[in-house]
Parts: sequence; structure tokens; C-alpha cells
Amino acid sequence: MKKTRYTEEQIAFALKQAETGTRVEEVCRKMGISEATFYNWKKKFGGMGVTKTAPPAPA
Repeated sequence: MKKTRYTEEQIAFALKQAETGTRVEEVCRKMGISEATFYNWKKKFGGMGVTKTAPPAPA
């Protein structure tokens, strides 16, 4: 399996930027990805909130 160049945190950040109103084109340009990659990420990770992709806080 090919290792991704982006961490889950980076992917979550990109998806959150788009959710908060930043244009998808701008997010893709800043991340250096295609729109197809962005939408693949959205399909794969879109149902997860940032809290679900981040590790739990230490107790």
C-alpha cells in the first residue's frame, strides 16, 4: 500500500478549511493537491470530525 504524503491532521485541516468557507480551489492550491484528491479525502474522511481524527488528549 502506498504511504500518503499527508498526515490525517493535514487532511482534516484541509477539509475544515473548506467547511468554514475557504474555496476548494484555494485549499487545493495551498496544499499542492488536485481537486480530485480533495474530494477523495472528503469522501473518505468527510464523515469524521477533527476530534475523531486527532488522538485523544492526555488525561
